Amino acid sequence: MARRRSKPQSTSNPVHDTSVVIVGTGFSGLGTAIKLKQAGIHDFVVLEKSDDLGGTWRDNTYPGCACDVPSLMYSFSFEQNPDWSRFFAGQQEISDYLQHCADKYGVREHIHHGVEFTGAEYDETTQTWRVSTKGGTEYVGRALVSGVGALHLPSYPDLPGVEGFEGEVFHSAEWNHDFDLEGKRVAVVGTGASAIQFVPQIAEEVAQLHLFQRTPPWIQPKPDRPISEGVRKWFRRLPPAQRIARAAVYWLLEARSLVVFSPRFGRISEMLSKRYIRRTIKDPELREAVTPDYSIGCKRILLSSDYYPALNRSNVDVRTSGIKEVRKRSVVTGDGEEHSVDAIIYGTGFHVTDAFDHLEIVGREGRKLQDAWKDGMEAHLGVTVSGFPNLFFLLGPNTGLGHNSVVFMIESQINYVLSCLRPICRGDIGHIDVRQSVQDEFNREIQSKLSGAVWSEGGCRSWYLDANGVNRTIWPGPTWKYWLRTRKADPADYEIQAAGRR
Repeated sequence: MARRRSKPQSTSNPVHDTSVVIVGTGFSGLGTAIKLKQAGIHDFVVLEKSDDLGGTWRDNTYPGCACDVPSLMYSFSFEQNPDWSRFFAGQQEISDYLQHCADKYGVREHIHHGVEFTGAEYDETTQTWRVSTKGGTEYVGRALVSGVGALHLPSYPDLPGVEGFEGEVFHSAEWNHDFDLEGKRVAVVGTGASAIQFVPQIAEEVAQLHLFQRTPPWIQPKPDRPISEGVRKWFRRLPPAQRIARAAVYWLLEARSLVVFSPRFGRISEMLSKRYIRRTIKDPELREAVTPDYSIGCKRILLSSDYYPALNRSNVDVRTSGIKEVRKRSVVTGDGEEHSVDAIIYGTGFHVTDAFDHLEIVGREGRKLQDAWKDGMEAHLGVTVSGFPNLFFLLGPNTGLGHNSVVFMIESQINYVLSCLRPICRGDIGHIDVRQSVQDEFNREIQSKLSGAVWSEGGCRSWYLDANGVNRTIWPGPTWKYWLRTRKADPADYEIQAAGRR
């Protein structure tokens, strides 16, 4: 699929008046735009800070970047791609897929590129959101849909002395492709989902790789393989065959939830993972260093068939004593050893539970989102927040997954949001605000299920938890149950006002 970039929109007019303002052009933003057009709603804009679309799959271009969810599930149900080359698609293929969707469904004309969302304020008199941007252009819309996602703000550790380091420093989400790693001494900080993908790729070309590990992840072999041309032809000629294959993959992934919801299956999975470590790592000290001491599922279970073999290389060493300080050309570990390095690469993930702290979002009666979430992020079904009418979050609080595809969750949420947007855009209603009692009851239910689950009781500290140790990220159940609850918004859950004059 050829890549085509949309031209930046003119910002000669200081204010853009529209029905719906969507933020972001990843799966969430594009999916919402497509479904609006299919519903006959064309009065909307999509704000994108970059000059290209794609969200996470545009930004993350590090070596080996790929999805850890099978391609058949990591795509829209209404736009299946029969031409995935592998069972687990790489970054470029997913990025191309999103480009294809934007072209096929004609949403490029709605995208305003180079427009960075900085905040929004709800006007109760006009029942509109006034959306502010970094360049000063303002957008006024009846509704605001946040599709910014959770994996777009890189998280940097606070390393003493790093500001004085004279070598190259970058995050995996902002990979410096102009820096030649061949023959360099490289420090990699972090051993999360990104690091286990790029470490095997760069280990072959660097002179020395020092891997600084705080907590080892649970890793299982990645059952990746090419999808043959014969299978792809079959999918093209008989689309129902691909839908059946997708359904099979869906239920297989749903079965993975047993690892976190059933102690028995968790112990079996843990045993198999330890066997994988013993089989691939021969050095007993290294084997001990990479074996987690917490329950499997407490952190996201990672998939890789080349990470452990990369650690066996003579030019790779794993350091577990922490980083004491960074000097001009070296890193000093907690045990006092100094390691000369030419570059530092962060594989330290993203801001998730605090991803909205930098945005100024003001709802009814001047209430700020930061104040509403001062004790932690909360939303009804992860989508709506009381006191913030006509504002909808996609992949909001407690709708992330550790076992299946978030695209399934995104589509469920889009259908839910559309059931609210249709009457808003028709002018039937002007204001829809979830009742605080409904939001509170939903979150009591969610946190009750999470309190005794492996994410909270598994003995680890993960990005699923906020600063107070509360899980604000994961949906604690099968995804089909979430789908059942989000088929349509229940008017009884909301305070609804008739449309007034704008």
